[in-house]
Amino acid sequence: MKIGLDILGGDYAPKATITGAIEAQKQLTGDQKIVLFGKTEETKQFIDQAGGNSSDFEYVEAPEVIAMGEHPTKAITQKPNSSIAKGFEYLKNKEIDSFASAGNTGAMLVGSMFSVKAIPGVLRPAIASIVPKLKSGFGLLLDVGANADCKPEMLNQFAMLGSLFAEHVFNVSNPKVGLLNIGEEEEKGNILTTSTYPLLKANDKINFIGNAEGRDLFSDHADVYVCDGFTGNVVLKLAESFYVVTLKKGFKDDFFDRFNYEQYGGSPILGVNAPVIIGHGISTPEAIKNMVLFSRDMIESKFIDSIRSIFN
Repeated sequence: MKIGLDILGGDYAPKATITGAIEAQKQLTGDQKIVLFGKTEETKQFIDQAGGNSSDFEYVEAPEVIAMGEHPTKAITQKPNSSIAKGFEYLKNKEIDSFASAGNTGAMLVGSMFSVKAIPGVLRPAIASIVPKLKSGFGLLLDVGANADCKPEMLNQFAMLGSLFAEHVFNVSNPKVGLLNIGEEEEKGNILTTSTYPLLKANDKINFIGNAEGRDLFSDHADVYVCDGFTGNVVLKLAESFYVVTLKKGFKDDFFDRFNYEQYGGSPILGVNAPVIIGHGISTPEAIKNMVLFSRDMIESKFIDSIRSIFN
């Protein structure tokens, strides 16, 4: 197994990304390697100085950086030696099994579509986010930003992608799928949700339980919550603020601690031909470590094969 990691992406790179990689490597087995994309010699020196062993990793020279503010498509095409572009080149050629970065989100989406591409039959890949449940375990919210405007057919597929992910990666049996809406009744909502509802209801590949309201998100009401990327991103950013607010108010609570993005490492892009994870721009070493371990779990789950079998 080879887990690709962009060490130049993120606000605190490369120090945070390399430190996180060192910590993640300690939890991997001998046949699991992290492949680091960045400035090779500088990276090796940093690893050895930080108390790690540079021989534990593999390296790909990729000295260019795609900055957060750069145009994704232009950057991918005009910077072929960037850490993100090189990572997707290796992923496309199956020289690595997954790729993760805390860098430019748009470049990660474009790179996914240009290199490994969407799985045949998938209309649009979606970014999924993990949300903690009040009692225990996790739910999944998608899309959270890849597709601001959606058609009903896309939301129907998001439900299938999220359901497969919950089943194969979270090991949830027959995951419940809810359509995020402004009311429980079938006729509630806007044109998108009222048009999506009958598609989900008729879909025998998912366990659709009806509409879900915002207050249901952290409960056991459903395991997968489906919405357009605009709504999902607003909900995600609000949820992320809970942890920050509790810290500022000096309030300590186990449930709100689980809103800390560091625990999950990143958000997977679902619907492309290989595991791809987008990390938070402010990723710390702890977040990077968990992003690598999350990549490992996605590879081991063979989740991509399960999508192909459903959509082909």
